[in-house]
Amino acid sequence: MAQLLQHLINGLAAGTIYALVALGYTMVYGVLKLINFAHGDVMMVGVYMGYATAIGLGRQAQSSLWGVALIFAAAMLGCALLGFFIERFAYRPLREKPRLTALITAIGISFALSYGFQLDLGFKLPLPGGYELSLALPGASPRAFPEIIRPTEWLIIGDRDVVIWNWQVISFLIALGLMLVLQYLVYRTRFGRAMRAVSWDHRVAALMGIPTDRVIALTFMLSSALAAGAGLLYAIKDTSVSPLMGLYVGLKAFVAAVIGGIGNVPGAVVGGLVLGLVEEFVVGYAASTWRDAVAFGFLILVLLVKPGGLFGRVAAEKV
Repeated sequence: MAQLLQHLINGLAAGTIYALVALGYTMVYGVLKLINFAHGDVMMVGVYMGYATAIGLGRQAQSSLWGVALIFAAAMLGCALLGFFIERFAYRPLREKPRLTALITAIGISFALSYGFQLDLGFKLPLPGGYELSLALPGASPRAFPEIIRPTEWLIIGDRDVVIWNWQVISFLIALGLMLVLQYLVYRTRFGRAMRAVSWDHRVAALMGIPTDRVIALTFMLSSALAAGAGLLYAIKDTSVSPLMGLYVGLKAFVAAVIGGIGNVPGAVVGGLVLGLVEEFVVGYAASTWRDAVAFGFLILVLLVKPGGLFGRVAAEKV
């Protein structure tokens, strides 16, 4: 029983991270019917932004409350701006083109980010007043993410039968808070109503006076910020950071979004939690080498039973 409880805790901690990234896929698909395959790599960029901010703050400041808040704010704001530029210059010109064109573009952006960050290059940009802004790409070597949250045993049950770490509780609370904010934003605000109108039909929404370009851009910015927050939580848990980490986590989050029903916000959350639990139980009761195979096998099983996902609906299309 204790072992089962421990696996439940570990699975929920991993599932909340998948759920946050899956929410980004769901939001963009709900608005544009586009699978943004660059979403996982945007998460990776956010992790490196958080890494650079933490290194800049120093060992003492990075683990303080304001330091952690600054790291999350810098990564999420930076990725929000990146999401805006991707939407404005890569996806918006292709909005009226066939969906396959935008899909190929998304794959191209994904590879450009993941392999571009493997270059070991430095830049110096001149600024007004004689100042310079130094920028550097990290290179292909994995790096250890700083301990901005020092691992501490928060709760011990029995003779160390069940151990809950502080980073698991903090990660779960941060992820839950971000999900609740997103839920409120989508279903209780004017922007959320506009987003849902654009997701129904962006042409009709534009005729009703809704600024569709602004809504779509803000949706990309919001999804990218969520990806950055999820990436930092993943880096705190996994500690190893590399330019290809977004491909792996992004693919798993996409699986979670499809399991829950792509385009459905509660479905993305449930899909992430279910995928995290499935992976944890496979690792705990079978073999870690089976984790990915069972996860994708579970996806196939769900789609065979419910083609639209757990919470999705299959709509008939006129040909």
